[in-house]
Amino acid sequence: MLKVYGRANSINVRKVLWLLDELELPYEREDWGRGFQPVSDPAFTAINPLAVIPAIDDDGFILSESNVILRYLAAKHERTDLLPTEIKQRAIVERWMDWQVAEQSTASRAAFIGGFIKAPIPGGEDVIRASLEQWPQTMLMIEQQLQGSGGHIAGPKFTLADIPIGLSVQRWFAIELPELKRPDLPATRAYYERLSARSPYMTHGRNGMP
Repeated sequence: MLKVYGRANSINVRKVLWLLDELELPYEREDWGRGFQPVSDPAFTAINPLAVIPAIDDDGFILSESNVILRYLAAKHERTDLLPTEIKQRAIVERWMDWQVAEQSTASRAAFIGGFIKAPIPGGEDVIRASLEQWPQTMLMIEQQLQGSGGHIAGPKFTLADIPIGLSVQRWFAIELPELKRPDLPATRAYYERLSARSPYMTHGRNGMP
């Protein structure tokens, strides 16, 4: 049985758990990361030398990096509805996945960890303030895309891109930060409700966790 390493309240672990439920695949999960066993522990680095969560063990094949895991699982199970084989359609899906990791998550990280969780952040208050300004700008980019995409982030249909973006949207709406400016995002709010019709999203996304 496929095994997932990582705490269930990690946004990146939740990406993988959401997809596994979409695929209706059984799995086991073991807690690692903040609040549990540290990923620096030799027992974990023996599994994943990169020392990050999530990691999966798929019948002896070890893989880490959440979006890579999503692509691997969708391709392995031939879910071309989630990860198209047509090169241009696939590129659009992957663009939004990679943007969420490289830009959107980076913009929101300090505000979430330092401002909401109250964990120490390198750079302190200056970095948190910058994040509080940058995060809404990334949400406006999502809003603009959703206004013309036909219902989902990469087009009319649900794809892998909606998993990282959908979890970022859930975090935006779930947390309370008085300092965070919140622009009006009607298309994003409608998207949030649309995703909520999916049972795996309610289990691993809109489940009360930020």
